[in-house]
Amino acid sequence: MIPKADPRPRQGGDGAGVRVGCNTQLNRLNYRELDYLTDLVTSRPLYGWQVQLMVPMGRAADAEELWLQPYDLLEIMPRIARARQRCDEAGVALWPGNNVGYFGPFEALLRGGRMPQGHSTGCGGGVFTMGIEADGGIKGCSAMATEGFVGGNVRDTPIRGIWETAPELKFTREFDRGTLWGLCADCYYATVCKSGCVWTASTLLGRAGNNPYCHHRALELLAVGKRERLHHVEVAPGERRDTALFEARIEDAPQAWVQGLPEQRV
Repeated sequence: MIPKADPRPRQGGDGAGVRVGCNTQLNRLNYRELDYLTDLVTSRPLYGWQVQLMVPMGRAADAEELWLQPYDLLEIMPRIARARQRCDEAGVALWPGNNVGYFGPFEALLRGGRMPQGHSTGCGGGVFTMGIEADGGIKGCSAMATEGFVGGNVRDTPIRGIWETAPELKFTREFDRGTLWGLCADCYYATVCKSGCVWTASTLLGRAGNNPYCHHRALELLAVGKRERLHHVEVAPGERRDTALFEARIEDAPQAWVQGLPEQRV
């Protein structure tokens, strides 16, 4: 039996004074267990909990049973919002990962107190984060693939030089709306969201600029009786940090969904 959470704000840590947090990647098999996971997290001496969406990279590129569909966000986002409320009450800081989003009815609840603006401002890779691979390769975010995102290697070039000059790290800082495509290109939030997480978009569809894992997008489609489904069109080649390839196709949503949005309350 899981003990009740202590409602007092906590620092989180072990006996040696090390602060301890945890991370959960939500996938198609575990996202309905989020209430239970919240029980578990709030019963432990943790200072924070990051919740993010699993993206089919590396070994996950072959795990079809784990792949999320874009319309799953209609159910996932209210569950994360409930978890945020419960974590606030328990004194645990729930942090939504950068690929959790975007701009649906829970945006302010999820990112309030977490982002300076209180909402997503797009990918932080190369803006305020950097990823360093085991061999010294530098990219904007540790989650990004190697191919196409490593801008240099610390064995050859100082980090400052890579950060300031490599196009692979500068493109998020020098955002160009013209690089957006698909449904993101015409979105109301395009210049703010910038298609969200570059890692997610590029992993799913082969290039950044169009992100189907978006709550606002799922709700907009559902409002006209549609939903988006990812179709697997190319298997991962089996290389380091590799990706499969998907194609996002729009289809009719179940009539029951159109009549009543699933789980759009906290």
